[in-house]
Amino acid sequence: MLELERLPADVQRPAYDRSQLKTRMVHIGFGAFHRAHQALATDKLAAQGSDWGYCEVNLNSGTLIQALRQQDLLYTLTEMADESLHTRVIGVVTQALHGKGDGIEAVIEAMSQPDVAIVSMTVTEKGYCYMPSSGKLNPDHPDIVHDLAHPTEPRSLPGLILAAIIRRRERNLPPFSVMSCDNMPENGHVTRNVITQLAERHSPALADYIQTHITFPSTMVDRIVPAMTDAAFDSLAERLGSRDPVAVEAEPFFQWVIEDNFVNGRPAWENAGAELVSDVLPFEEMKLRMLNGSHSFLAYLGFLAGYEHISDCMADASYRAAARALMLQDQAPTLRTQGVDLEAYADSLIARYENRAIKHRTYQIATDGTQKLPQRLLDSARWHLRNGTSCDFVLLGVAGWMRYVSGVDEQGQAIEIRDPLKDQLADIVANSEDGAPRVKALLGLNAVFGDDLQQQPAFVSRVTELYQQLAQQGARATVQSLVTQG
Repeated sequence: MLELERLPADVQRPAYDRSQLKTRMVHIGFGAFHRAHQALATDKLAAQGSDWGYCEVNLNSGTLIQALRQQDLLYTLTEMADESLHTRVIGVVTQALHGKGDGIEAVIEAMSQPDVAIVSMTVTEKGYCYMPSSGKLNPDHPDIVHDLAHPTEPRSLPGLILAAIIRRRERNLPPFSVMSCDNMPENGHVTRNVITQLAERHSPALADYIQTHITFPSTMVDRIVPAMTDAAFDSLAERLGSRDPVAVEAEPFFQWVIEDNFVNGRPAWENAGAELVSDVLPFEEMKLRMLNGSHSFLAYLGFLAGYEHISDCMADASYRAAARALMLQDQAPTLRTQGVDLEAYADSLIARYENRAIKHRTYQIATDGTQKLPQRLLDSARWHLRNGTSCDFVLLGVAGWMRYVSGVDEQGQAIEIRDPLKDQLADIVANSEDGAPRVKALLGLNAVFGDDLQQQPAFVSRVTELYQQLAQQGARATVQSLVTQG
C-alpha cells in the first residue's frame, strides 16, 4: 500500500489542499490511460488553484477501486524515458466507486450530484456498444437488449449515462457534458449517436432533450501507457520504498486536443498542456491513422514474428522502415490536417516507439482488433480505393490481423484472442480453410468490414496475396520484402 511518508524526497506530492476539491467530474473507466493522462492534467490544475475533482468509476473489476480507497484515493504516476524518470503522486480523486461492488444505483447517484458538470470515459471502443463500420448503436448487443428492458438497472455505458441524464432531468439539475477520451474518430459524435439512439427507443421527447441540452465534445488523446507488469510493480516498490498497486507508468510525451463544447463549464485544461479547438477531427484522424494505425501494424506483424514489445520491433530495420512507410506513404495522403509537418510527426512517433523504458507489449495493442481496424486501417484503404492508389502497408496490416486471429503464431503456439467478437472469429477460423477461403470468410464480418470491401476485387485479391505470403514466408520476410519493393 502506498505510504507517503516512506516516499523518497524527489517524488512530487500534491501541492494543494485536497479538502478544497469538489466532485465536479465523474470518470468511467479508471484504467491506466486515464490515470496517466486526464487525471494528470487535472492534478496539475489543482496545484494552480482549481477545485475540479474526479469521482472515479470502474463498472466491472473492483480491484483497483478497492486499492485506491485503501490508500486515501492517492496513486503514483512515473514518466519514463530511456535515461530518466520522474514520479508524482496524483491527488485529484475525490470519490471512487465500483459498479458491481457498490451497485449501479450508487454510480447513477454519483453522476446525479449537483456539482457534476462533466461525465467522461475511457472504456475502449467496445464499451460503446456500437457498430464500428457505421458509428451507430448496436441494438442487438446483449447489454443494450438488457438496458431497454431494465432502464433503471443498466449494464452498458450508454444505458448508464442515459439513466443519469433521466435522473438529473427529473430533479431539475443542470445537464452535464459527456466527453469520450477513447480512440475513435469523432468520438463525441459516436457517443452522441449511441446515447441518443438508445433514448429514442424510450421516448422521442427524451432524445430531443438530449439533442438540445447535452453536449458531447470530441477529444484526441495521445500518450503511450503500457500495462503494468509484476516486474514493473516490483521495480517501482523498490525505488519508492512503498508498494502502489494503482501505480501507472507512461512516456514523457503528452497530447490532448479537446473540442471546446461544454454545457456547464470545464477545467482550464489549456493551462495544463491541452489544446482547446473548434474541430478535433483532423487531429483525431492524424493520430488514429499514423500512430494507432502503425501501432496495430506493428502489434500483429511484430507479435507473429516473436517481438514482445514495440521497441523490439524498432530494433528491426525492416519493421522500422515499414512503420514509417505506412505513416507517410499510405496514411498521410488520406488526412485533412493543414499546416502540420507530417514527416516530422512520423519521425517523432518512431522516436517514441524506440523508448526502451516503455515496455509496450504487442499483445496488449493487438487486443480488440475488430473494434480498431475500421478507423485505424480500413478507412484509409477505402480512401485509396476511391482514388485508385496503392496502400500495401495498410493491407499488410489487415492481412497480419487475419493471421493473428487465426489463433496460432509462427512457432506453432496458440494465441489467446481477446476481442468482443472472439467467438465469431473462432467459428470463422474453425469453419474455413486456411488461405483465400479464410480471408473471404473474415471479410464477411460486416460489423468490421462493412458490406463494401468484400465487393472490391482489388482489395480482396491483394489482402489474399499478402495473407498467403505471411503464411508461406512468415512476418519478418514479408515485411522485409514489402520494404524492399517500396
